[in-house]
Amino acid sequence: MSSVVIRSDGLGKRYHRGAVQDSSLLRDHLGRLLKSPLSFFRRPKEEAFWALKDIALEVHEGEVLGLIGRNGAGKTTLLKVLSRITRPTTGWAEIRGRMGSLLEVGTGFHPELTGRENSYLSGAILGMAKAEIARKFDEIVAFAELEKFIDTPVKHYSSGMYVRLAFAVAAHLEPELLFVDEVLAVGDAAFQKKCLGKMGEVSRQGRTIVFVSHNMTALRKLCTRAMWLDVGKVMRVGEAGEVIDCYLQKNTNDNRESIWEDELTAPGDDRVRLRSVRVVPQGSSDGIITVHTPLRIEFTYWNYVPGAVLNVSMILNNMEEVCVLNSGSGLAPPFPKGLIRHTVTIPGDFLNVGSYYINTMIVKDASVGILLQNNVIAFEVVEGEVVGSWYGRVPGAVRPKLKWETELIERSNPITSIATERS
Repeated sequence: MSSVVIRSDGLGKRYHRGAVQDSSLLRDHLGRLLKSPLSFFRRPKEEAFWALKDIALEVHEGEVLGLIGRNGAGKTTLLKVLSRITRPTTGWAEIRGRMGSLLEVGTGFHPELTGRENSYLSGAILGMAKAEIARKFDEIVAFAELEKFIDTPVKHYSSGMYVRLAFAVAAHLEPELLFVDEVLAVGDAAFQKKCLGKMGEVSRQGRTIVFVSHNMTALRKLCTRAMWLDVGKVMRVGEAGEVIDCYLQKNTNDNRESIWEDELTAPGDDRVRLRSVRVVPQGSSDGIITVHTPLRIEFTYWNYVPGAVLNVSMILNNMEEVCVLNSGSGLAPPFPKGLIRHTVTIPGDFLNVGSYYINTMIVKDASVGILLQNNVIAFEVVEGEVVGSWYGRVPGAVRPKLKWETELIERSNPITSIATERS
């Protein structure tokens, strides 16, 4: 049994909403007084909330733990507490080993220093000797692909360059524990793939990784265990695949129709308000959506501005939180005031088996988003008629039925073929 390198019990972090930050500077108090004289002497209402509540955790040496959950669930807060950036309100955490953290783009970098200087600074903070950093330096630069910019101050780096160097330093300077937040989303697809490969290599060397991501495919591939957080509480801990499946199933309910009867409370403002969004299976008498079922998606909204040029955008995501497609209704003639409906059809033999949810956006003049509503509807696609002996899930975000053609382009001479095989 490997040793425990991270252990916590009763860990909690409380914050206050609406609290004014205490300051001892006269200029801050004068600024508040001038900005709002009446409210300066009134103490604002404070509301306490727990970003983390009663977290008990054990992570063993060489383990890769994935933290999953919705935005605001407490994942980043937990990493900050474990990294000793934030002090917990209750409970305790024990960390054994040299630790490296990558919690946001450029964590620990000084903007005025060059990439080379920041690499040595980060290594020194990790407790590494200068000779040890120098030995790894060429690998860091090559991994980050910054050979031409390594002596440029990092304040001139793009966000992608920042994160490439930050990850390269954190991964190559051999910390025994590596905390990685959702920073890989900044890099391009090729760099993300390289980072995941590097983290897999780090874990095989016996080092421990705690990894926060919304990329469920990456979590399944990389993590040995997963912890699901929701509103600061632990919902489930266990084998990565099982926890991820439970989380996705819980957060993707079959809800094929959303209707707002009252205009005053419907999503939107004085320009537009959403009336309804629904998915209607075509040709399905029992209402079951299979991979062969065409789907009609209807979007209805109230337009309050005469002559408005509006269109609707549909973002379809699968249960892995991958955008399967993004489709817009295109430019239309100016609309009068009234109730407007847009309809789009997703053909059969296009979507794969799994759960899907739709985000919708209403756009003005094909350029300005004036309404965004996430998770308006969700639905499940099941397997249809099985052809052949394959009963597993067909891989892929989509599963289109494409037209294939087969033709014989040259007939082989049987005698020539046999002679070739014998030779």
